Amino acid sequence: MQKRTMLKTLLASTVLMGLGMPMLAQTAWDGPTTGPKAAAGKTIVVLAADLKNGGILGVTNGIEEAAKVTGWEVRVIDGAGSVQGRTAAIGQALALQPAGIVINGFDATEQQAALEGVAAAKIPMVSWHSGPKIGCDAPGGIFANVSTDAMTVSDVAAKWAIEDGGKDIGVVIFTDSTYQIAIDKADRMKKDIEDAGGKVLEYVDTPIADTSTRMGPLTTSLLQKYGSSWTHSLAINDLYFDFMGPALAAAGVPGDGAPKAGSAGDGSEAAFQRIRSAQYQTITVAEPLNLQGWQLVDELNRAISGEACSGYVTAPALVTKAGLEKMGDSNTFDPDSPYRDAYTAIWK
Repeated sequence: MQKRTMLKTLLASTVLMGLGMPMLAQTAWDGPTTGPKAAAGKTIVVLAADLKNGGILGVTNGIEEAAKVTGWEVRVIDGAGSVQGRTAAIGQALALQPAGIVINGFDATEQQAALEGVAAAKIPMVSWHSGPKIGCDAPGGIFANVSTDAMTVSDVAAKWAIEDGGKDIGVVIFTDSTYQIAIDKADRMKKDIEDAGGKVLEYVDTPIADTSTRMGPLTTSLLQKYGSSWTHSLAINDLYFDFMGPALAAAGVPGDGAPKAGSAGDGSEAAFQRIRSAQYQTITVAEPLNLQGWQLVDELNRAISGEACSGYVTAPALVTKAGLEKMGDSNTFDPDSPYRDAYTAIWK
């Protein structure tokens, strides 16, 4: 019953955004209302996979904002987009002996050996997007893995492409096999497109960390290969579209022309700007990144205090140009629910 209610909530949010409803309409708080007071005087470490990633940066900002309320010191270590960098970051975090660690935006399986050291040191861990299992007791000794439902996000992005493109849709899907969740999201979008009778022209596996150098030449190559049959691009992250525009423009493709781009996460500021100005991205399925930063602090406080994980799952939003026009100048999805007041009341 709880799972069915959660799915209804997720779908209701995404459908409203898709209709271009106001993004910041007042919504009731559907998260936790009870929990432990903030543990005093703690230092925590945020292990960021790559701070160039808008989603990871948005979550980090939310953590830092929430930590001002709990009175915690936050140390941020940037893995700089490489496996080796993330391994080194975990080693640095261990040396600091913090009260808790936030794994921000990388797969726990990739760093299994290093994270075993954190677990052995009995340092509580919470995470954002660390694997396919969301919520409490995630693999790798993680107390809580905070995320929206990744499969719902993928379904929403694919549904947009299907409805926008009709029966002649031709899709290129971009993913990164470094992350299991990225594979799962891309596979889900591929299945959705093909089940609806659309065609997936190519399934492109290219590292998120290398998008700045790879996406320009790759876009040019795909245009030469598929021409007008390439109607839509779907990616597991907005970052892929940060570097496609110049290659499309050089080929004479207008900002609102095909291939139209849609992202199954995370709702970066750059993506909002592209959508707002109709420049080489049409939609994104955004996560409430700042809210999730607050949730990570709350979950970590529960772990430090020896209490149970909240089990809260946030809802995503389908961001369209029509929806953004009703938002004013904001380029972030920050739901107008009283989450700051709710968490503050718990911690105080």
